Amino acid sequence: MRTPLSWLAGRYSLGARSVRLAALGSVVASIAIIVTGGIVRVTGSGLGCTDWPMCTGETLAPTAEMGVHGAIEFGNRLLTGALCAVVGWVIITARLQERPMPAVLRGGWAQFWIVVLNAVVGGVTVWMRLSPYIVAAHFLAATLLLTAAVYTWHAAYAGADGAADGAGDVGGVGGGSDENSKGGEVGRPGAPSPLAPRSAARIRSLSASLVAVTAVLVVVGTLATGSGPHAGDSSDVPRMPFNWTAVTVVHGVLAVAVLVLAGVLLSALPRDGFGAARRKAAAFLAVLLGQGVVGLVQSLTALPSLVVMLHLLGSALVWTGVLQVHFTVKRASFGHSGPPDGAPLPRARGAATHA
Repeated sequence: MRTPLSWLAGRYSLGARSVRLAALGSVVASIAIIVTGGIVRVTGSGLGCTDWPMCTGETLAPTAEMGVHGAIEFGNRLLTGALCAVVGWVIITARLQERPMPAVLRGGWAQFWIVVLNAVVGGVTVWMRLSPYIVAAHFLAATLLLTAAVYTWHAAYAGADGAADGAGDVGGVGGGSDENSKGGEVGRPGAPSPLAPRSAARIRSLSASLVAVTAVLVVVGTLATGSGPHAGDSSDVPRMPFNWTAVTVVHGVLAVAVLVLAGVLLSALPRDGFGAARRKAAAFLAVLLGQGVVGLVQSLTALPSLVVMLHLLGSALVWTGVLQVHFTVKRASFGHSGPPDGAPLPRARGAATHA
């Protein structure tokens, strides 16, 4: 069955740069929706629009009587439309590539449906009058969208690199081709020695553990938010029945655990063939340290709105960073791991036979 996209694909094609830029745009837009959602919360504009999907029972847009809070909440809703446009462009650019990019296409459609999910959860948030549990679910849905966007971004680089090489030599998702271009391809003259399967598995395990602990850190952060003073509206909104100080301490301990795990992973990464992974791990450590400083400042200064916003932006950057590290490590470790069960090394690219 032919679709408008298949009709376009038969007549037009776009370069790899277009899909990379579109995927990067979706990452930026996903971070922006997290940050603007935080602006809604710290300004007390969560119920600036009293209904959903209409702003009020009678009007789609806020009225003048609703003031700045209505404008802020409605502006955040409008940004969802812009996000849909960005995600749509990701899907179109992926579909119009000369060489198929199924991973990018899947990532784009995943983003689309997560945007729909997030919009529905946002509506439930208004209907439930800013229940802290639904607010936390709304944030986690936005983080899920960011996850899909980062995956798509790395898939765009991996797919474009495979097209440039004439074949997909390395499976999985990664960002950029530093592992091969700077370290040499496994089995080629001058290439680094392949990792033993056990070493490659250990690196992948450390990377997966880093993602898992960071995910727990993000979830506990929503509990700290739900227990804190920024309810999202100036009215009497209930809070989570947790001791804010205790939750904050647990959050801090988890942050230290993530820091230690990131340091261990960085020290375990070989220099040959893992240049991109090492750089991203180092950048992640820097972002994590900065986020820790901001978190400490907000805890010691009674949670001022501006610092809370910086911490929210930092949380999005931390999650983006850990996913970048994981996808890059995964791609590099599979590309440089030794052959299983004594199988011969891959032949040089010029001697390979492609179907």
